[in-house]
Amino acid sequence: MDISVAALRKDYTKQGLRETDLYPDPVQQFKKWFEQALAAQLPEPNAMTIATATKDGKPTARMVLLKDFDDRGFVFYTNYESHKGQQLTENPQAALVFWWAELERQVRIEGQVTQVSAQESDEYFHSRPFNSQLGAWVSNQSQEIASYEVLEQRLAQLQAKYAEQVIPRPAHWGGYRVIPREIEFWQGRPSRLHDRLLYLQQSNRSWLVKRLSP
Repeated sequence: MDISVAALRKDYTKQGLRETDLYPDPVQQFKKWFEQALAAQLPEPNAMTIATATKDGKPTARMVLLKDFDDRGFVFYTNYESHKGQQLTENPQAALVFWWAELERQVRIEGQVTQVSAQESDEYFHSRPFNSQLGAWVSNQSQEIASYEVLEQRLAQLQAKYAEQVIPRPAHWGGYRVIPREIEFWQGRPSRLHDRLLYLQQSNRSWLVKRLSP
């Protein structure tokens, strides 16, 4: 069956987003929308695209999972030696995108990236399921491997080794925090006249809100 990609479209009709609807703090506004995504029982509402770039500006994007957020920023965990980890070492800036299709909403976040503390990484690592902890040891993330069996064999070895032991967090694995300098909330509207409200952080750390044309 022939498919016309150009003909694929959806009209957005659920609701609007006005300046009077917003919290003064974008993290509180994100919390409100995130709680609504949870209440709507969306699949993996904490899934987000993260875009990073090399020092000469070559971009890469992939999906990761948000694991914490507060006034300090938005946290995810990964292998520090992965492609994204190498890029964040060279160029500690990132962009995040959340897409909640059922609510016709998108959130974009841009900011500086820092590693979380070793204590935070340790606490989260030891909260993970047993095999997920082992997975951080098994996978040399982003590196070429001969076959999937290599991973299975390594996992089996570590399952036996740590069956009765606490698994230490690998030094190459931990968290990053995206410290936002701008956050945009997008709400789908009819006729492609979407609401786009952008928070920009000022030098005094207050937030200025601007409405953008869709």
